[in-house]
Amino acid sequence: MDRRAVLAGSGAVALSGCASVPVREGCAPLAPVRVDSARVIRTVAGLRPYRAAGFVVRREALGDKVLVHNYGHGGAGITLSWGSSRLAADLALSGTAGPVAVIGSGVMGLTTARLLQEAGRRVTVYTAALPPATTSAVAGGQVSPFGHFREEAVSAPWMAQFKVAMAYSWRRFQALVGDHYGIRWLPTYEQSRIASYADDWLNAYRPNLRVLGRGEHPFAVAPLLRFDTMYVETPRFMAQLASEVLRGGSAIRLRRFASLAEVAALDEAIVVNCTGIGAAALVGDEEMIPVRGQLAVLAPQDRVRYAFTGEAGYMFPRRDGILLGGTFERGEWDARPQAADIARIVARHAGLFGSLRCAA
Repeated sequence: MDRRAVLAGSGAVALSGCASVPVREGCAPLAPVRVDSARVIRTVAGLRPYRAAGFVVRREALGDKVLVHNYGHGGAGITLSWGSSRLAADLALSGTAGPVAVIGSGVMGLTTARLLQEAGRRVTVYTAALPPATTSAVAGGQVSPFGHFREEAVSAPWMAQFKVAMAYSWRRFQALVGDHYGIRWLPTYEQSRIASYADDWLNAYRPNLRVLGRGEHPFAVAPLLRFDTMYVETPRFMAQLASEVLRGGSAIRLRRFASLAEVAALDEAIVVNCTGIGAAALVGDEEMIPVRGQLAVLAPQDRVRYAFTGEAGYMFPRRDGILLGGTFERGEWDARPQAADIARIVARHAGLFGSLRCAA
């Protein structure tokens, strides 16, 4: 299910006030998120590189060069980064020798560069924007894949590739948990997949998964799924990856490529294309469309140590702020937050957290 599409299509949640909703016996108390426009410290928007047919990891010839593609991950870029980049790095390494060029310094470019470095290759990262200015740096960072393909548009081989990428990413992120990379485990309450979770292979990546009835959680909404997963503080994570790429002896160079002919002129004989939404123009991928996601970020609240996704949107607590999201705007190229959309995101979450049946 495309969670973010569900969220974007939902109207504001009609929730009653705290005083009018009785506390249910057995309700697990949670610290309410203090939602108010005065607590918004920044607003951001990013363009997810969406392909209905799923992400592309493929090797081909570019003249006498090896060209490997690793792009089109939609809303699952952070989640699939290590695994998809493992697939791409393996293709780049197979039967080749010498330095490698990686185009793009988003999460795919940097994880690809790190994996190539670990294999002993010298890497140069060419990028149109430095890591803090990439879409990856404003991503929510939940390690759970959503919003990156349409089920009827993908093939069985692609699904097999997706499963391999997910398995490797899951293991790699676990090894990085801690303050250094800004990764931590959090309990997560989810409303959107309650009808279809039972036979989902991704349940293997939702430890402690269970269904909670209305009396077992404090939200004034339908029954929820509750599971644990990892959350990535993306600015910190991206900064650490970039630092490691540089410490590993590689260079990050500002350069924009207007065509594959310019890529073919590089000195490196092996190139990995991790340009994200830029691949639409660079390689002429007409299936690629931008999907804008907007976020309102509240001042950090240390007591909030859980996440929520549902009709109101999604709330991911991080040390750099409380992320409130909920838009999935297909075909929108304007990477600027819109005041009316931000106001709706804040209002929906104010209603949700203002109506907790019991609070810590």
